[in-house]
Amino acid sequence: MKTKAVRLYGKKDLRLEEFDLPPIKENEILAKVVSDSLCMSSYKASMQGTDHKRIPNDVAEKPTIIGHEFAGELLEVGSKWASKFKAGDKFSIQPALSYVDGPVGVLSAPGYSYQYIGGDATYVIIPNEVMENNCLLSYKGEGYYPASLSEPLSCVIGTIHANYHTTPGKYIHKMDIVDGGKIAILAGVGPMGLAAINYVLHREGCLPSICVVTDVDQTRLDRAASLYTVEFAASRGIALCYVNTGKMENAVAELKALSGGSGYNDVFVFAPVKPVIEQADAILAFDGCLNFFAGPSDPNFSAMFNFYNVHYGYTHVVGTSGGNTDDMIEALDLMAKGLDPAGLVTHIGGLNAVIDATNHLPEIPGGKKLIYTHINMPLTPISDFDKLGETNPTYKELAAICNKNRGLWCVEAEAYLLANGDKL
Repeated sequence: MKTKAVRLYGKKDLRLEEFDLPPIKENEILAKVVSDSLCMSSYKASMQGTDHKRIPNDVAEKPTIIGHEFAGELLEVGSKWASKFKAGDKFSIQPALSYVDGPVGVLSAPGYSYQYIGGDATYVIIPNEVMENNCLLSYKGEGYYPASLSEPLSCVIGTIHANYHTTPGKYIHKMDIVDGGKIAILAGVGPMGLAAINYVLHREGCLPSICVVTDVDQTRLDRAASLYTVEFAASRGIALCYVNTGKMENAVAELKALSGGSGYNDVFVFAPVKPVIEQADAILAFDGCLNFFAGPSDPNFSAMFNFYNVHYGYTHVVGTSGGNTDDMIEALDLMAKGLDPAGLVTHIGGLNAVIDATNHLPEIPGGKKLIYTHINMPLTPISDFDKLGETNPTYKELAAICNKNRGLWCVEAEAYLLANGDKL
């Protein structure tokens, strides 16, 4: 079978190519990719090439397919896995194989390391190790884009679960945020911050009493507040507050005041910015946990941390960059029960848009960029659909559908695009 895919040959060397997939082996699965959401990790892989830990050294001779937040449909199942999977099943994949049962220190992952599997492709071969590690996951919900976004959602689920707290005098760590405690999500209205807010408001059990979300971009704060409302949070017993720290004279003092003066049990930092990390440290409560989520590009990146409080206030720090398979199963289960990640998505495009979008991802404003791999479409902000619809009937209908859904992408819009969009 032929596939079209965006392949990495080296630093900033991405190519959209058509080539033959080999016949599948008895321990492999042939699959159709439908959607893939672009991730900053793919941008880093393109910029770094073989300097990236997940990119093979021989990528120039054996190019790999990029993209790791993808979903689709199984087409042909090798005999080894025929009792567990069947053609027609919808799927998502946990790409972090080495986080599960893979060999210690091995960083191979779909979307970085393989010739025949990655999200930015029309058809792929799922290798045996994905199934062996229980990383091929069934999706029972509607549409495909929620399953694509289950991977980024699983990352923030893992972030929440990775926080921990202690009991003085005992050598026991209690994992997760403090139930009924106070949390702050700093630089929290980018794509991953939005995913964290969505999860915190919809998860089952272990809810905070107060959730403060900060940023310095009022437009993004207003959009977040319209998606994940104070009223809905209150219905879940959570006092949700969006604040612009750029407008505060003394952000630390004012944020602590919002907590009632005690500080926050759990603080999450979603941008690799030194002052934001130091702000997070300063608002920690006794036994407060600072979670640094955002991965810096500079290997020497550092920030000040108050070690007086580490010693006397039991404050501590943890870093996370991804979720495990259990986190992804939780994400898929929440989506099947109705959690909609559409608020993360601001742009839609086809496979032809991947190269330019990936190599310029930090420069493109907005949230997640969602790719439909069998469609030919420039990367387009959903907010532009109305204007484009004045001359293009496809955009006109997409605008009408999204406008009925508060300007958000949805299963109906996806189905219309797949049926009526320009085919690749």
